[in-house]
Amino acid sequence: MLHPLKKRAAVLLAISTVAAALASPVTAAPAAPAPAETAAQAALRWTGCATPRYPTLQCASLKVPLDHDRPAGRTITLALTRVPHTAKTSQGPLLVNPGGPGGSGRALAGFVASALPKDVAAQYDVIGFDPRGVGKSEPALDCGSGHFTPVRPDSVPQDEATERANLDRVRAFAESCGAKHADVLPHIGTVSAARDIEVLRTALGAERISYFGYSYGTYLGAVYAKLHPGRVHRLVLDSVVDPTGVWYEDNLSQDLAFDARHKAFLAWVAQHDATYRLGTDPAAVETRWYAMRQALRQAPAGGKVGPAELEDTYMPGGYYNGYWPSLAEAFAAYAVKQDPKPLVAAYERFGAVEPSAGNSYSVYTAVQCRDSAWPRDWNEWRADMWRTHAKAPFMTWNNAWYNAPCAFWPTEPLRAPDVTNADLPPALLLQATDDAATPFDGAVSMREKLSGSALVVEEGGGNHGIALSGNKCLDEKVAAYLRTGRAADATCPAQAAPQPTAATRAVPPSAGGAALHGLLGFRG
Repeated sequence: MLHPLKKRAAVLLAISTVAAALASPVTAAPAAPAPAETAAQAALRWTGCATPRYPTLQCASLKVPLDHDRPAGRTITLALTRVPHTAKTSQGPLLVNPGGPGGSGRALAGFVASALPKDVAAQYDVIGFDPRGVGKSEPALDCGSGHFTPVRPDSVPQDEATERANLDRVRAFAESCGAKHADVLPHIGTVSAARDIEVLRTALGAERISYFGYSYGTYLGAVYAKLHPGRVHRLVLDSVVDPTGVWYEDNLSQDLAFDARHKAFLAWVAQHDATYRLGTDPAAVETRWYAMRQALRQAPAGGKVGPAELEDTYMPGGYYNGYWPSLAEAFAAYAVKQDPKPLVAAYERFGAVEPSAGNSYSVYTAVQCRDSAWPRDWNEWRADMWRTHAKAPFMTWNNAWYNAPCAFWPTEPLRAPDVTNADLPPALLLQATDDAATPFDGAVSMREKLSGSALVVEEGGGNHGIALSGNKCLDEKVAAYLRTGRAADATCPAQAAPQPTAATRAVPPSAGGAALHGLLGFRG
């Protein structure tokens, strides 16, 4: 059952009437050091790790307690990056996180530092980090290879054998994770990661930190702010998780939103029938897409792309419409020309799991399954998924199997913290109205919980991760907030939809958008 939230129209009306900027943040009295802070290194050792794109990038590592309640016990290591400030006066560290959970944040530091206006970036040490368990942090989770090897069973369990095959897959993954990482799993979760941030703040020697998080990173930032409100200087949350639905309810909300976004893609294809020849009626185009899905159930394309892999391939289009031309070209080649090769190529580009994704998916499940309670009775899952699938068939069952290891997870769940916070300086939230991964109502909910926060809405936008991706209106508001700490509710128009091009020469609507969406910690 979804949480009842305010209607979007009412929120937009309220936003349109706000004229006064919020007050500048006020420095709170420093909190007493937490026990875990004693494990922080006295100083981080930064060494050059420049790339051609980011010539001033530096790297370091930080030891943090595995169990923050036992700061003198075993430690683990976080991998860090930094682009140092260059201005005479610094506003301190700006930590950046790409979401996931499970996304590596080391590359995001260079991107954010280069995407912000020079005068703003110059005022901050932009800090990227791989959260515990992720990427170059040690130990890095990897619960087992082969979980996404094609061709998987159809995600929609049309018969008992298909459902059993999928249940066996997800149960085996959970058991493998428990066998390989039994000592670490109880300490992988959002609260532990937020406590790591506090150790990092101490190691940086900063009285306060700023934070810029996308997607899941918005929830991580809100949890940190709840634990240490007096340590927050600026807080930017882009594409905001609904903190009241962590995580089972949020995934059901995603199913409905992704279905709507997939329909928007199919309507765009219909608008460009002159290019794709799939019809001018969106409903007819949708029928052809599901006919393609059924055909792949009988004969997977290239021996790789069955129905589950098809959903994996087209789901990124729900995150970012810059992928639509390539996806449409693959669809048309298969459905109109009976040529499966572009579809296989699209799967390998958008849907196939890279070796590193084994790590990111392992952390994803470890965090989500630990953060809050999931149903342990599969009958409850089955009833909820069929009910939702009737309304939203595009990815309901695909998403269910992605998260289903949580029904069998070997660690006990925690209770998700209430992030309600009246002790923060003003926070800046950014949200597209038609975002599928973090639906709009979640940003409304977070705004209500963070007293004095401002919500900037991209009206008509459907992408996930919208700041620093080419929307000048949004980017100016982020820059102004990072300069001054002042923000106000506002509405920005969405960027134009992409134009159809052949897959081999597809050009996304903005280079910044393409770069950003290659860094964000999407599913797997």
